[in-house]
This record gives sequence, C-alpha cells and structure tokens, in this order.
Amino acid sequence: MLNQLTSSIDFQGQALTLRAERQRLIASNIANADTPGYASRDMNFAQALRDATGGPTLRPGTVGRLDTTQPGHIAGSGASPASANLLYSNVSQTSLDNNTVDMDRERASFVDNSVKYQATLTFVNGAVKSMLDAIRGAQS
Repeated sequence: MLNQLTSSIDFQGQALTLRAERQRLIASNIANADTPGYASRDMNFAQALRDATGGPTLRPGTVGRLDTTQPGHIAGSGASPASANLLYSNVSQTSLDNNTVDMDRERASFVDNSVKYQATLTFVNGAVKSMLDAIRGAQS
C-alpha cells in the first residue's frame, strides 16, 4: 500500500534530480561559452528518466526486446543515469576557436528546463498535499 502511495513521488523525485543535473550541464555550457575548444554537452532526458526509474529501453527498430547484450545482462553500469546519457550538442554554427556553445540555444534550453523543473516541483507538492489530506481524512 505504501509503495503505491510513494511511487508517484519517487518518479517525480527522479525527474527533479535529472532536471537539476540538466540545469547544471546547461549552466556549464553557458559559463564556457568563451572557452576555446569547449564542446557543449546535454543529456537525453527521456532516456535518463527511463533508466533512473527502471523503465525498459528498446533498441531502435525493435519491438519488445530489451537493449541488452546477454540474456542475464542487468541494465546499468553503476554510473548515474544522467552521465550514461550525456551527449555532445549538435553544432549549429561554426566558430574559429572550435567552441560549440550556441548561446541562443543554451538560453532557450535553460528557460525550458527551469519551467519543467518548476512544474515537476508543483506536481510533487500536489501529491504530498493529497497524501496528507488523505491521511488526515480531509475531503478534497
């Protein structure tokens, strides 16, 4: 019973952790916008969330088969889901110093991630409030 009550909060908690990690990555990109040779990084948020919550991962083009290399393979190598899904950003404009940070894209990503972080936090607060109301016996 308690597991069912906390599963939603656990999912949202993982999402909050990953959103915070993505915000750190974007902030790092912005801070290194003038660093010669710096390669902009980002994460595949959906894949990282699936990995963090134990959801199945499928190979592209396959149906119903888990992305494993052996029958007894357990997904994950001990690294955090965020670091496992860390990618290099696509270069949208060339630069003489080989820096791949696009400030317009980074600013937009920063704001988008901030809004989604706040929305997730609102969901967590609502779920906790609903549980507390249910425990107290209050009606919505």
